[in-house]
Amino acid sequence: MRIVIALGGNALLHRGERADAATQIRNAASAAEQIARLATRHQVLVVHGNGPQVGLLAEESERDPTLERGYPLDTLVAETQGMIGYWLAQGIGRHLPHTPVAALVTQVAVDAADPAFDRPEKPIGPYYPRAEAERLAAERGWTFVRERNGHRRVVPSPRPEHVVELPVIARLLDAGTVVIAGGGGGAPVTSERAGVEAVVDKDAVAALLATRLDADLLAILTDVPCVYAGYGTPHQRPITTASPDELDDGSFTPGSMGPKIAAACAFIRATGRPVAIGALDELAQVVAGTSGTRIESREQGRKAQLPGTSSRGAATPP
Repeated sequence: MRIVIALGGNALLHRGERADAATQIRNAASAAEQIARLATRHQVLVVHGNGPQVGLLAEESERDPTLERGYPLDTLVAETQGMIGYWLAQGIGRHLPHTPVAALVTQVAVDAADPAFDRPEKPIGPYYPRAEAERLAAERGWTFVRERNGHRRVVPSPRPEHVVELPVIARLLDAGTVVIAGGGGGAPVTSERAGVEAVVDKDAVAALLATRLDADLLAILTDVPCVYAGYGTPHQRPITTASPDELDDGSFTPGSMGPKIAAACAFIRATGRPVAIGALDELAQVVAGTSGTRIESREQGRKAQLPGTSSRGAATPP
């Protein structure tokens, strides 16, 4: 099968962990091991998140007294693509020494007139106490949203329209390369290739790439074992299977599970193929459909293939 994996930024920097390089390298190595096992039997494209990392770099850049102003977000996204892509490529390469692995700095075209630029909603960076968030908002013009763990900066997240390096990604996959691309949602650019101040949602970019690359499965990996109805409430319950119509009701948190559900529904409606959402450390089981949440159209569910059977006609075990 051809599988696109959307790997959350929190998989590399777990909630509550210090943002030390050693911590993230260790977490990246663990993720790489899971991905490498899958890549022995399937074509794999990895799209990783960068919310914690790009927020940290933005904070450091803004505080640097030698700079007239902080680095723009599109440049910082490109920087995180290089850093995280390097860590993942190193880890995957150790487990698959005879398989080529490539990490691409990827540009994603967006509409400069996208209304998202007037409604910042994408959380990045660390959590701040209320007083510090108010100070940063006044000093830097940042926008914050209150979450359970504190206040977090939010930035515009326009809809991805086109992945500039798509032809290169396709050729690499066809040649048997494990590809890491679209990291952090890709560096956002206009149609004229000018960078813009935004962070594109990586799940939306993963769904776009999965659609354009004719993927058999989109696997969205996060830090919870599955999708939950009523998450965080006394009535929380796991959802193991569902159709897009049952989930696409706007009831999921915009800064967390909401974009994942939206991306899943977009991919399924464009291709008729399934999406699996689950925990990174259960990647093989998530792909096989024995763990996590499986989302597919009702018609698709009635015509479900045997586990591991590729729509390209080859039966491959997960």
